[in-house]
Amino acid sequence: MPLISPARATRVIGPPVVPRLLSLLQRRLTWVMVAAYTAATLLPQAGLALRQLHLAAVPLPGGAARTQLTLPSLLLGYLLFTAALRVPAGGLPGLVRRPLPLLVGTAANTLIPLALLPGVAVALGQLPDADGCSGLITGLALVGAMPVAAGATVWGGRAGGNHSLVVGIVLASTLLSPLTIPLMLSAASTLTRGHYAHDLSRMAATDGGAFAVISVIVPCVAGLAVQRVTPRHVLERHLPWLRLLGLLDAVLLTYSNACGALGGFLLHPRPALLIAAVVVSGALCAASFAIGWCLARTVRANRADTVAITLTCGMNNSSAGAVLAATNLPSSPQVLLPVLAYSLLQKCGAGLADSVLRRTTPGSRGRAGG
Repeated sequence: MPLISPARATRVIGPPVVPRLLSLLQRRLTWVMVAAYTAATLLPQAGLALRQLHLAAVPLPGGAARTQLTLPSLLLGYLLFTAALRVPAGGLPGLVRRPLPLLVGTAANTLIPLALLPGVAVALGQLPDADGCSGLITGLALVGAMPVAAGATVWGGRAGGNHSLVVGIVLASTLLSPLTIPLMLSAASTLTRGHYAHDLSRMAATDGGAFAVISVIVPCVAGLAVQRVTPRHVLERHLPWLRLLGLLDAVLLTYSNACGALGGFLLHPRPALLIAAVVVSGALCAASFAIGWCLARTVRANRADTVAITLTCGMNNSSAGAVLAATNLPSSPQVLLPVLAYSLLQKCGAGLADSVLRRTTPGSRGRAGG
């Protein structure tokens, strides 16, 4: 058998293989995620063990308490780091000249879930559940408290939105998350009962802000900093590897987050609770997209800004919410049901919003920007 020369070996197993593998996984991403959810349902033991790995206890300001750095939070951090590496931040200074869309989109991301959650709690309170569906309310609060998902930049680009505005809202909501996460969790504690109210109050006072800084802000800032100081050709050479690892990281994080919730409901089915989780998650997601569109039209935003505001209002970082839930409420798997449902439904909602906006939003009204 002839030996392969080093140059030929490089061509066979070198970097070109990585983009092809990355492209293949991206085209089959839906099925890969279905496989992850299936594995979490049938084989949850490995994921539950992964969730219990505590790597370090990070002291909070004042030294009175500590927050746990877990393996899922580390996976989340890498996911956000690789997303920040690809954020085109060059157009952000232009947002200062027209700050209203940025202010509207950033404020709406926090205020819409805060305004809608009491109505959701009243509706769920009518169901025959012992704790008034406090577990579902807690899960929705954890999703609503999170900043805009980095995936909104992808959907915004597909729909023809102002890419700079989407990036600006993502970054602004991320930087504000140490304040907005405790605010949302504290408000939700007044709508829940029993240990859920206590756990939400505790997270609002301690873990919420620290989690935002350690697992959300630090990875994002690190990614932007690395992008800033790394020569473009060097970054482009290594980015396929980083993106491939990020994709595998996302699949592993999805599997870990789903473990314990889906398997438990397969062994002890509660159809009414599952249906309620899907319905209220879908309603909250749809209402967020709709209100975002209404706000954009109210401030007379042009088409590109309307798309950006609409999509960022409906897309929250559900992975971060799932990690916070799994870390702080491991014995309450029903909390993860609305988080997982929202994660799936917001992607469907983004695709639907894309189609609707293409048909109903007028063409450019003023300069699109970005």
